[in-house]
Amino acid sequence: MIGLFEEAVRAALREDLGRAGDITTAATIPPGTKASGDIVARKAGTIAGLPAVTETFRQVDPSCLCDVLVADGKAVAGGTVLARVSGEAASLLTAERTALNFLGHLSGVATATAELVSAVAGTKAAIVDTRKTTPGLRALEKYAVRMGGGKNHRFGLDDAVLIKDNHIVAAGGVGPAVRRAKEAVGHMVVVECEVENLVQLEEALAAGAGAILLDNMPPETLREAVRLTAGRAVLEASGGSTLATVRAVADTGVDLISAGWITHSAPNLDVALDFVSR
Repeated sequence: MIGLFEEAVRAALREDLGRAGDITTAATIPPGTKASGDIVARKAGTIAGLPAVTETFRQVDPSCLCDVLVADGKAVAGGTVLARVSGEAASLLTAERTALNFLGHLSGVATATAELVSAVAGTKAAIVDTRKTTPGLRALEKYAVRMGGGKNHRFGLDDAVLIKDNHIVAAGGVGPAVRRAKEAVGHMVVVECEVENLVQLEEALAAGAGAILLDNMPPETLREAVRLTAGRAVLEASGGSTLATVRAVADTGVDLISAGWITHSAPNLDVALDFVSR
């Protein structure tokens, strides 16, 4: 698990420490000063990113102790102590912001995902993410989606075929694009095609698309798409699903609901490190 976070933490610390390191801590904290602290969730949410916290303290100072008290994926109440840290005060202060940045952001992603998952409970629809992720943090954000109970869409351009609107224009239509893709990748790779209307849906089905992305369609159109498809392809509803609207989308019978905002715009979960006397 740590390997997933190691490179991202290293880059974040390099960005934060810059050329001279933590000059504030170096100027104010006498060498050898010890400290302990609690990492606390200020608000309720679903936790993700605690391995990044432990990795951050480890990279700053391997002698720091970090005792994780809550597992990633757990829903917690506001005020919950997530981890306890101890060691050189200077090391804890230097690591603090980077550790909290990862934890707050990834827990925000997990919390947003969990809320959508809860909203569609009892339907067949699964909540999935997209490639609309923070550059350099995709694997971590997709991990956080799973911690929130969602599922991952493709990780990149290299692991799945998704024909989008501009591919269709450049290829000369839905049918030609799907047929060329199927010929190129063979029978072991599912070809997904984005469609904007029911005419394009019929073209994609006729060409043999294994999955179809229904782009920005209202619930009544999604319901008709489900009827027309009749199980011949996996149907993914995409575009504009929010906590207020996602249930209506799920009730149409689609298989997947993708939401880019759960990675690119999820609000941070408020977390903090509070020094304490032990």
